Amino acid sequence: MKNLLSIFLLLSPFFQSAIAETTQRVVDIPTRPGVSQRFLLLTPENTKAAVILFAGGHGGLEIKDDGTLGWGNGNFLVRSRDLFANQDLVVAVIDKPSDKKNLSGQRETADYVADVGAVIQWLHTETKLPVWLIGTSRGTQSAAFVASALDGKRDGPDGIVLTSTILTDTRETAVLEMPIEKIHVPVLVVHHEKDGCSHCNFSDVPTLMEKLTSTSRKALLSFSGGNSKGDPCEAKAYHGYNGLENSVVEKIAGWMNEQKVAMRSIQ
Repeated sequence: MKNLLSIFLLLSPFFQSAIAETTQRVVDIPTRPGVSQRFLLLTPENTKAAVILFAGGHGGLEIKDDGTLGWGNGNFLVRSRDLFANQDLVVAVIDKPSDKKNLSGQRETADYVADVGAVIQWLHTETKLPVWLIGTSRGTQSAAFVASALDGKRDGPDGIVLTSTILTDTRETAVLEMPIEKIHVPVLVVHHEKDGCSHCNFSDVPTLMEKLTSTSRKALLSFSGGNSKGDPCEAKAYHGYNGLENSVVEKIAGWMNEQKVAMRSIQ
């Protein structure tokens, strides 16, 4: 009976969570005068790096005081936040700033760069870990532009990951049209080979890789398989790695760990 009880405890989800507990809280930090930036912070017991997750779409998650979201629960990165934490990553799921309804038309503004830069600095100070930006779909426009604008600066990221990158766009600037050649930190590009979103054709990915001319390290992780449902530009299609979440997150975290990136010494 004692052996059976021991096996039950080892297999119990409660027991497992007690071993590797992840805490979650909502954080608001001041950025610009009269403006604050909210994010949902997940902190695992063991930590290797910190990541800021940028959702796609309009980016207005409307994070409540209790940590629930008003929008974006189905987004690939948002729904996978616990998977990233399980990879020993401190996770910040970032919302829009307090003075904006959402991020439509805001990702390439000086205000937005200042807001994200403040979160990067906060994470550097609080965790003493390298900070990576991870964007998906329109979130890649956030990650890429901020990284190019803050390259080499005190509040810049230590690496970025672009998943389901926006490669063409008629409404906002596509990542291919941004000054990504300025980015010196490591860059990982993640894409599904059958991404059906017209803004994210896999055939355009080589052009993206070629334009990353200054990065210290770059790599492409391509995926196939999974499930595709509904709008090809939405999170339950190949565009959102539906059914592949565990594999995608594990490979992203694995590549990040291989880089052994440390917090940069800023001049």
